[in-house]
Amino acid sequence: MPIVDITIIPIGTETPSVSSYVAEIQKVLQQNKDKVNYQLTPMSTLIEGELPDLFHVIQQLHEVPFSKGIMRVATNIRIDDRRDKKSTMAKKLQAVEQKMTLE
Repeated sequence: MPIVDITIIPIGTETPSVSSYVAEIQKVLQQNKDKVNYQLTPMSTLIEGELPDLFHVIQQLHEVPFSKGIMRVATNIRIDDRRDKKSTMAKKLQAVEQKMTLE
């Protein structure tokens, strides 16, 4: 299952804080929880799902700052799409944790 690491950067905000935009983005993800799984991190958001659903949700997320009056947005997207076996965010973490306990 593809996993996306996404960071949305509103440019031209009144303050250095962007947490209100992050909160609105998380609300959009909640509305799409039937299509994607997601995890907020301190620096970005991770989303997993089928590729067409991911691209649809990414477009919705990119629009959030515009809907709040921002005139310029930079969105960084990194996609991990492994096709040889099915994987999830949780499985990737488990694999690392297992290797840590073996040593």
